Amino acid sequence: MRTTTASSAASSWRVRRDVATFDRTLKRSGGPLVERFGAQTAAVMRAEILDEYRRLLPGVPDIGGRRNPSASDLEGAPQFLAVHRVILRHGGSAEDTGRLIHYLLRAEIQRVPAVMRRWMANHRIMGRSLRTWKRMAHWTQAHRYPDDWVLDIVDSNGEPFDLGVDITECAILKYLQAHEAGELAPYFCDGDYVVAEMLGTGLQRTKTLSWGCDRCDFRFVKGGSTTAPWPPRFADRTCGKDLAAASGSTPAI
Repeated sequence: MRTTTASSAASSWRVRRDVATFDRTLKRSGGPLVERFGAQTAAVMRAEILDEYRRLLPGVPDIGGRRNPSASDLEGAPQFLAVHRVILRHGGSAEDTGRLIHYLLRAEIQRVPAVMRRWMANHRIMGRSLRTWKRMAHWTQAHRYPDDWVLDIVDSNGEPFDLGVDITECAILKYLQAHEAGELAPYFCDGDYVVAEMLGTGLQRTKTLSWGCDRCDFRFVKGGSTTAPWPPRFADRTCGKDLAAASGSTPAI
């Protein structure tokens, strides 16, 4: 009985901590919500978002916790699913949610000192990061958890990239689809470009699972250049078949 009580108390504490952290993030970088809905409505929506997030947290799938190097990447999914549900409730759209994700990520990374961003970029592509990516790939290929990612490391074989990662199953996409919010997935994918641009890393990708392709083919270049405009170009929507046709801005899933 003590173990159960202690476990419940720890879980409750983590929920309170995560909700408080997300509240600070929304207050600090939630400007697009105010711009779209006005300050008064945005304040009401923020309270609703936190309530929704609080309800979603206990249902986040277990993909191994700290033993899984990629588990923390799933943390944003219930946050922005909560945002999306409330935005829809107030007459908004997936693009409104995507815009908030885009600019919130940009604002939060901008808060990181430039020297630290450079370190993050180098760590992300080279050195210990490569070992981490390989450990992640090995973990996911064991298929311990059905809601986890599945990925593989791709050798460059002379191609102009420093790190290649193919993702054939995406935990975030699975989570959103399970909650009937698959239309939000391409905007999460847009966030990859935002992060790459802000860190000064090159990212090329011709496919994503969110558009129904067979994989997400990440190709990173250390010290490269990435552009992440709003609205997104969604260049990966054609799965690499016709890049000239990938100029639309709104996903239709």
